[in-house]
Amino acid sequence: MSLFLEVVSVVEAVKAVQKIAPPPGCEDVPLEDALYRVLAKDVLADIDIPGFDRSTVDGYAVAAAETTGASEAIPAMLQCRGRIGMGSADAGSISPGSCRYVPTGGALPTGADAVVMIEHAEQIGDDILVHRPVAPGENVVFRGEDFGAGKVVLERGRVLSPREIGVAAAVGADRVSVVKMPRIGIISTGNELVPVAETPGAGEVRDANSYLAGAFVTERGCHPVYFGIVRDERPVLKRAVSSALDRCDAVLVSGGSSKDERDNTAAVLAELGKVLVHGIAIAPGKPTIIGTARGKPVIGLPGHPASAFVVLVAVVDHLLATMRQTAVSRRTVRARLTQNIPSTRGREDYVRVSTSGGEATPVFGKSGLLNTLVQSEGVVRIPASSEGFEVGEEVEVILW
Repeated sequence: MSLFLEVVSVVEAVKAVQKIAPPPGCEDVPLEDALYRVLAKDVLADIDIPGFDRSTVDGYAVAAAETTGASEAIPAMLQCRGRIGMGSADAGSISPGSCRYVPTGGALPTGADAVVMIEHAEQIGDDILVHRPVAPGENVVFRGEDFGAGKVVLERGRVLSPREIGVAAAVGADRVSVVKMPRIGIISTGNELVPVAETPGAGEVRDANSYLAGAFVTERGCHPVYFGIVRDERPVLKRAVSSALDRCDAVLVSGGSSKDERDNTAAVLAELGKVLVHGIAIAPGKPTIIGTARGKPVIGLPGHPASAFVVLVAVVDHLLATMRQTAVSRRTVRARLTQNIPSTRGREDYVRVSTSGGEATPVFGKSGLLNTLVQSEGVVRIPASSEGFEVGEEVEVILW
């Protein structure tokens, strides 16, 4: 096997992972278990929302026409016919020249088409003096104005935040159809790796990538399945990847994707399926592998955590979003560079930066250092067509 197949652009790598993303299934879950899940079917309103004309303020339900011309000097006088209780099944009615007190959320009586705020009225015995006119519909939500019965309230593909959960509850959706949560196998390879709880000896390092990749997967609404540390031995790695394929919808393998004879991930993937991409024009993260086995995506990540994280953000994020049938959601800010950032034309560079006061400062460091991950708030993407950015230039920072 050659050290690298043809190196592809980041755009091509993203297209490759989107193409091989397996279609997700769907399942019905109780609404209380649906937070941050992706809707697989539209949620419809079962009834008109609201189901009655209701007041949006504390005040007096009136016929708006009877307040025309009302002012502090010459108020409109109406007779108060009592109060409307919250949750009352019958709000009654008002006749010409009368009004009724209604609380916020209370039903309007028949004959009323507006509500005068209590601050703009004065009660003298059974009479109400209205000091400001109201227009028809003022301070009122009419029946079905929010959502009409049978109308789409939440569309397929929407991620259910607490706001959507509340709306779904209001329209009677006690269960919702959601995309199944993709299960992502996490494997770390390397003879030098030891568990996090162990103190590394000479030539050893702790397994950071399992936790890094697993947390990233969880943050993207997927379920990580950990398969631990695997030694740099092809038969052992092959068994681990095969086991992960049995249980998961996609597999991430970190390490074992270097450009030397120990490129075990590509070799194993070639035996189990097909290598589609072996090398991306990205820095850091060039030796990334993209392939399939048993119809499932297998991604070989660089062994160094900082490089692996950049590939997760730049490429794997798109795979997970496609598997969940949603779009990649990124927080970005605009900032001005405090230093030049050089780049090599022909590759896409992701440079870690810290941000403060509208400025972005590159966090440069030697290859292999971890501190740049915690000293930075995000990365600046330098397109392959550019030779870098200059000090003072405004750039987009992709926040971690």
